[in-house]
Amino acid sequence: MTTNDPATTVDPRFSMEGAPPVPWPDARQALEEAGTYWLSTVRSDGRPHVTTLIGLWNGDALYFSSGPAEQKCKNLETNPHCVLTTGTNRLDEGLDVVVEGEAVRVTDETRLRVLAEAWDTKYGRDWQLTGSEADPDLVFEVLPVTAFGFRKGFGEGGQGSQTRWHWDRS
Repeated sequence: MTTNDPATTVDPRFSMEGAPPVPWPDARQALEEAGTYWLSTVRSDGRPHVTTLIGLWNGDALYFSSGPAEQKCKNLETNPHCVLTTGTNRLDEGLDVVVEGEAVRVTDETRLRVLAEAWDTKYGRDWQLTGSEADPDLVFEVLPVTAFGFRKGFGEGGQGSQTRWHWDRS
């Protein structure tokens, strides 16, 4: 296990008997290939806020952008804890992945250029990571602390499971 590899466990309460854990590389691939993600944040009054967005898995983290006036950006100013989710809406097939962490604003110009190029490769020119000069995109990084994988397939002979990955970030 390298320093970037998470500890992996299967929760038997929510898994088929004998179902193996989802390997982290499979979950990482799902994060890399996802077209959209759901971001959950918390408003200053404690109410939840969920929105769909596009994002990018790059290196060991998820990235997304927001205009400074958007609700998610306002929420992250007061509480950086968030959850990003991707997967399928199918009941008995596929893999859903949930990533918990803190959104940290990326301000390093070199890093932003690398992310913009990766963003362009993934989404094309219609979804550039720039915003306008009057309302520039703020880019956030979410380094996973805990993630969950929900592998579907709970029918007869299925391998449905709930896998938990946890990183020691100390």
